[in-house]
Amino acid sequence: METSLKVNENESSNKYLTNEERKQLLAALHSRLFWVGQYIPNIIEIGEKNCHLHNYVWELIQKETLTQTEKDSIDRYIEIISKKEKVDEKELENQSLTQEEAKALYHETAGLLRATTDLKEIEDGTLKENEKTFQEQFANQRIQSAKLWLEFIRNVYK
Repeated sequence: METSLKVNENESSNKYLTNEERKQLLAALHSRLFWVGQYIPNIIEIGEKNCHLHNYVWELIQKETLTQTEKDSIDRYIEIISKKEKVDEKELENQSLTQEEAKALYHETAGLLRATTDLKEIEDGTLKENEKTFQEQFANQRIQSAKLWLEFIRNVYK
């Protein structure tokens, strides 16, 4: 993903974002795989409070089942994060920013979008289903690989 962001890092950090660079950053946020390589922010400021977003998402991922209270909390977080993401995106779209500021804002916004996606998948259970499917496929591939190696060894020592 980094290579598609044409913000020139060799230039001074005081160089302002061009309209073309701005369009590229905004398009990257709306691409299908925007979240690849993006990290959920460790801490985001919500009102006067600091929220440990990364830890919150990680704790929810580790749970086998969610209570109704946790699901309600997820819905509130999604709403709050979505509002913050929209503010950040508007700032990226309209504010005069240096390339460095724009890149940092892009990564924060993409991280918020990823957090929203992850929280939705945690809440509806698709994250656990996808993880289970992945583990099953991985186990099957390991078995197939072992069978191929055994067959190879048998053929070599015949």
